[in-house]
Amino acid sequence: MTNRPDRSGSCILAGLALAAMIACLMPSASAHEANKRAADAGALATTDSASRPTPQSTRRLVARAEKGPYYVDFRARTAASWGHAFVWYGKTSEKAVEVAGLTPAGDTLAYVLGHITFVPSETGASYGDLDPEYLTASYRVYLNEADAKRVFAYIKKLQANSPVWNAETANCTGFIGDIAEFMGLEVPNRWQRPENFVNRLKEMNGGRQMVRLSAE
Repeated sequence: MTNRPDRSGSCILAGLALAAMIACLMPSASAHEANKRAADAGALATTDSASRPTPQSTRRLVARAEKGPYYVDFRARTAASWGHAFVWYGKTSEKAVEVAGLTPAGDTLAYVLGHITFVPSETGASYGDLDPEYLTASYRVYLNEADAKRVFAYIKKLQANSPVWNAETANCTGFIGDIAEFMGLEVPNRWQRPENFVNRLKEMNGGRQMVRLSAE
């Protein structure tokens, strides 16, 4: 019987050598792959940072700066009859507001008589003007300091020159309409409910938030 060389030992040794080689190569391949993934992730993060939009808080600050530090807020509220239109105005950084509007001075009798003739008026805050629960419409526009001084002076002048109230010819919507017109805004028909007037005022001006007056 011919003696054959025992190949099983050689095969086993070759297998062990191959396994050892694979074991040595695997960490190197894994490290290479990990480095590649890290590089890809870094590139993605750089691209993402460059293309990522400005954070919302920053956008808010920019928008606020563009709006201007002063404002006039055209407002309408509920009332026993048709409602009332008036304005808030002031500085955005201050909680205190000034109120201007045209109402009949006195009680219900003055209001009733004002539908027939002219009655004495009041041009400051009236009952409910500072209460948010009565608010039915609002359109706020912003001004820079120079324009705000002109507008606020005009409001004061309008208050001083509005001694009477009449439901048809000298009413609250006409009063705030004069302010809007002075500011260069498009003004709707003044003989309509205050809520409709303010909403229409906003609509006609496209909801614009910044107003710049023309040069004197």
